Parts: sequence; C-alpha cells; structure tokens
Amino acid sequence: MYPALAVAAAIAAAKPGDDAPRLVYVGSIGGMEERIVASESQLPFRGLPAAALRGRGPLGLARGAVTMAVGVSAARRLLAELRPGAILGTGGYVCVPLFLAARSRGVPTLIYLPDVVPGLAVRLLSRIATLTATSVEDALPRLGLHPGHPRALVTGYPVRPELFAQDRATCRRAFELDADLPVLIVYGGSRGARSLNRAIEALLPDLLAHCQMIHVCGREGDEVWLRDAAGRLPAALQARYRLYPYLGSDAGPRSMLCALGAADLAVCRSGASTLAELPAAGLPAVLVPYPYVHQDENADYLVRRGAAVKVPDAAMLGSGPPQAGLLYQTIIRLVHDPAERARMAARSRELARPDAARNLADALLGLAARRGG
Repeated sequence: MYPALAVAAAIAAAKPGDDAPRLVYVGSIGGMEERIVASESQLPFRGLPAAALRGRGPLGLARGAVTMAVGVSAARRLLAELRPGAILGTGGYVCVPLFLAARSRGVPTLIYLPDVVPGLAVRLLSRIATLTATSVEDALPRLGLHPGHPRALVTGYPVRPELFAQDRATCRRAFELDADLPVLIVYGGSRGARSLNRAIEALLPDLLAHCQMIHVCGREGDEVWLRDAAGRLPAALQARYRLYPYLGSDAGPRSMLCALGAADLAVCRSGASTLAELPAAGLPAVLVPYPYVHQDENADYLVRRGAAVKVPDAAMLGSGPPQAGLLYQTIIRLVHDPAERARMAARSRELARPDAARNLADALLGLAARRGG
C-alpha cells in the first residue's frame, strides 16, 4: 500500500463524518499511481507533469527541467483551486513542483522518506519542507538531521493495520495451502523482479520438494514463462505452487496482506515497504536488494537487527549448479530450521511500528491546524 493511502485512512478514522477533511491524491500524469489509487482508495486523483531531476545527458536534463517548470505552474493553479491546509509528500518527482508551488503560497509541507537512503528529490525537498519524517532513525543523518531536531520526526512506515492481525490458518485456507508444510512467499514489487524470478524458475522443483510457495511475479510478462515452467513439474509439486502477477493490498482473501500472513519465510527485494511489512507480519526474510538503487541499506537495517539475511543479486545462483548457489542454500537452511525462523520473526516484530500511519496523520493535521486549515 502506498504510504499516503495509509495516512489518508488514518485521517479518515481520526476525523470521521462532518469533521473529515477533504483529501486529494496528487500524482504524476501518466504514472501507474492513478490506477492504484482508484483501485485501493476513494481519493480523488489529480495529475501534475513531473520528470526526473537527472537526465541521461544534456538533452534529457533539459527536457526534465522544462517538464518541471510546466509542473510548477500547474501546481500553483492546483493549489489556488484546492487551497490545502497542508501537504504530505512521499518522495516522488511530482513532489518537487508541488512543494515549490506550496512554498510560494505559504502552504506547510511534510516530506516523508520511506527508505534509509534519500533520493535526490527528498534531499532537496527536505531543505524547504516544514517538517521531515523518516521511517527509521538511521535515515536522519543522511538528511543532515538528528533525533530531537525541531523539523524532524521518526514515524515508522505506514501499513494497513490488518497486517498486524493476520491469522495464519485462515490465510493458508484462502490460498488452499497445506496447513503443515512450510510456506515461502516470493515477491519483487508490483513490476516484479526479473533476476529473482529467473532464479526461482531455475530452483522451482528443488524448492517445492521442501515447501509450498506463493510467488507474486509482477506484471511485466514473467507469469507466462513461470507458468510454463510450473506446468512441466510433477502434479504433486504443481499443487504446492501459487503464481500471481499481482495481489492487491486490500484486506480481503487472496490479497498481499493475506499472502504475507500465510507465509513462514519471505524472499523479496528490499524496497522501503519491507522496513514495515516484514516486521508487521513478523516475517523472517531472505532479502535480495535490487542492485541499482539504495536497497542494500534497507536490507542492512533488517540484517543488523537479526530480522533478515541478505543475498546479493549477482550471487543468487553462483557459478555452478543453481542448487549450490547462495539463494537456494539460504532458503533451505531456514525452511528446515524453525527455531532460527522464530528468532528472526521475534526480532522482526520488535521493529514494528503500528502507529506509523497515525504518527504521520497527526503531524499533517497539526501543520494544517497551525495554518488554520
């Protein structure tokens, strides 16, 4: 679930009925946000032009600068129309024109950093935002801030409250899984993770000999060849495999929340949401950071606290038989060591912040109240 949607739900719960403030989601024109917001919330969506702050060469940078200038003008018109009391930004490039326009109109802003390492947009916006919030304390020094700084707060990463109360037996029944055989969940975000999916394909018969699997492979077409690979397995192993391109983040059966609730062990990337979803579910994990962004630091945060094990993307299968690679050896070790999984799960739960959405909601409402909005 997008953090902003969790915060919106917390605001709606805190101020129901006639006291409910009007909430609007602002995203990039042409992005995938509009479809997700429409399917997972009742918020109206408004789009702004936005582009990366770094281009691939001078031409790309120039195009990005023009798009951002157009976005600032559009954001000023939008703020004049909506007259918001405060704005929450979660770090996308659309926040740049929105926050620049907000500053020119005196609208208070709250920038939120989900990851341990900030991107360029958050680093810039943190300098002009009224408040800066982070998921974890480790992120503050990377923004030139420290605990107790008057413009900084550590809130945790907001997730749906239902994730803290999933019943494993109920979740397993929803996916028609065996109640007694360990369950592995593999996922790489809504777009999937190609290298991770390829590694799982190579290991599929060997893994399914030891456990059941819920595999959320993403919407980039990997489902086709993964389903073909599963179709070549013996019927007994096919019965242990559940493949989905995407699972929604609602609280219904066969949702991502339910899939996490059904699992004994996760194998996933280490995007920002893992800092909250894994602790909320009390789920030990094998993390395979995407190598071209700062996911290693997110993984290291969980690894240092005993909640996860890290496997580098390039080392998943090794140079010999896939079964001798680090990914398979790590998964099998944990699948067959319930005591170690239990220790990791307990350490993961210690990191959970069930009040994260409310913390951000309170901060945003406080900014609006200060302005009289």
